[in-house]
Amino acid sequence: MDSSRRQILKFFGISALAMSTKPVLDAFAAGQAAGDAEANEHTQSGPDALKARQWAMVIDTREFHSLEDVEPLIEACHKIHNVPHLPVKRHEIKWIWETEYKHAFPMKGARFMAEDLQHRPILVLCNHCENPPCCRACPTQATFKRESDGIVLMDFHRCIGCRFCMAACPFGARSFNFRDPRPFIAETNKQFPTRAKGVVEKCNFCAERLAVGQQPACVEASEDKITFGDLYDPESKVRELIKTNYTIRRKQSLGTEPAIYYIV
Repeated sequence: MDSSRRQILKFFGISALAMSTKPVLDAFAAGQAAGDAEANEHTQSGPDALKARQWAMVIDTREFHSLEDVEPLIEACHKIHNVPHLPVKRHEIKWIWETEYKHAFPMKGARFMAEDLQHRPILVLCNHCENPPCCRACPTQATFKRESDGIVLMDFHRCIGCRFCMAACPFGARSFNFRDPRPFIAETNKQFPTRAKGVVEKCNFCAERLAVGQQPACVEASEDKITFGDLYDPESKVRELIKTNYTIRRKQSLGTEPAIYYIV
């Protein structure tokens, strides 16, 4: 049997296995849904909790000119969320990171684009889409959208490491722990859980900080270069910025409705 035929049979074999196990996984997920929902709502119900119909972020890219401008924001996020610094790049875990314009917006380039914009560091993270394909792809509901405020979250305990969510995400916003991340955390934040080998993780819009009335870590560290607020509140600062500035979103034509807006 030639290698191409073996690959095809292997693909269909894996697909058949996924289809046969999905009813079992769905039942497992449904069995925990009520308890998880109750715990999830509890994290938002404190007296100081910040609330919104759909949290959104506006990043003013004009304020970032070099890596030195964005590194403090990345470090603030990664430090409080116990994101490890792994020496092997293909094992890298990222919640928020920088990239060039051409990688962030491959379909919004221009032939004679200003050089400043071409090489400007663009911060990218989970887009917390209003129509997230990652949630539909997850067989155990380990990745889910919080209906009360639109945040797309991960339940690390329910993640089985299938990486279907990673395949479904068009933004490459999820990382997989190929190895135990804990030995690579310089200083562990005891207020946030560490992860295990074999699970997916990503930005959570600092849901744990919103629950106690604090802004996301990257927003706080940005000194007003990033704005966070309710997309559906016409009086919110994010709505004002979107209305008064030209903003773009990543791969907007795909219909996922990203909640991250960029002023360029």
